[in-house]
Amino acid sequence: MTTKRKFKRKGVFLSSESKHAVTKEMAELTLKEMHLRFMRYKRSEGLAPRSLNDYEEHFGYLLDFIGGGDLKRNEITADLILEYKYYMVHNKNLAPGTVNLRLRTLRAFLKWCYNEGFINEPIHEKLKKVREPEDKIRNIEPYEVKALLSVIDDEWYSEYRDKVIILTMLDTLMRISECLAVKRKNVDLRNNVIHLEASDTKTRKARSLPISVKTAKLLAEYMQETEDFNNEYLFLTYDGRPLNHGTFRKHLVMYSQRAGLDKVVTPHMLRHTGSLLYLLNGGNIFSLQKILGHSTLEMTRRYVQFTESHLNEVHEDFSAVNSIFKVK
Repeated sequence: MTTKRKFKRKGVFLSSESKHAVTKEMAELTLKEMHLRFMRYKRSEGLAPRSLNDYEEHFGYLLDFIGGGDLKRNEITADLILEYKYYMVHNKNLAPGTVNLRLRTLRAFLKWCYNEGFINEPIHEKLKKVREPEDKIRNIEPYEVKALLSVIDDEWYSEYRDKVIILTMLDTLMRISECLAVKRKNVDLRNNVIHLEASDTKTRKARSLPISVKTAKLLAEYMQETEDFNNEYLFLTYDGRPLNHGTFRKHLVMYSQRAGLDKVVTPHMLRHTGSLLYLLNGGNIFSLQKILGHSTLEMTRRYVQFTESHLNEVHEDFSAVNSIFKVK
């Protein structure tokens, strides 16, 4: 009599099989239901509100592409997702940076779905970045900063506040989201430092930013002006509510037009400009990296691409020939 041998238990899967063993509940999940679970997971990670908003907003663009409806599990395919990527690049003509930002959040979602066993295909592995042109620094010249500030009417509270924000951002190199999250208690005027809380930074790491004496005096005056609002946040609307970054962006557009600039100044341009001037004035790239809150020097590299006029100035100061012959 032949003995029947059994090497695997019934219902027990190999590790490679168990990941994608489909229960009835999983098989019935739709794209939207998967994303709801994904967002619960992301919130449990303690992501910043802005990051969570990006995941929601970018998922909305995908839903718009499929017509606003929903998809069953077997309808979520690599072909569909790659078609969406093609649509963004060729039909919508979106900038490569915008496409890559949306792909990044989508890739994270699809990877999570695959790892959880909600989808069988590792679609995220096929979702490659769009090639971007070499970064070119977008900054404004010092005379343009002065022109921008000159058209701001200090008699109006909202414009006075915007002036304080502009100078604070140029001095500290904060992101606009970080700047508008600063609370009054975070401003240390005794030591001329602004403390950023970990929950308010993009990297989720706290950092302390030095401020100049000029900026410290300006902030002291502004804080006295806004004391009667009795709000913990530093930068407030005319009726004492925390300022929205969209409102500040619109005001920058208005000031750019008033000043007759040939470009529209954005909050990120202030960060770029402050970074470039920091280096041109003798700051080193390692301290700049720490101030900007970058985890790698590669990220800081984008902030040190000089314009031709800046290159000429730097070359004149550090030319080997000028050094040898003491040309002044």
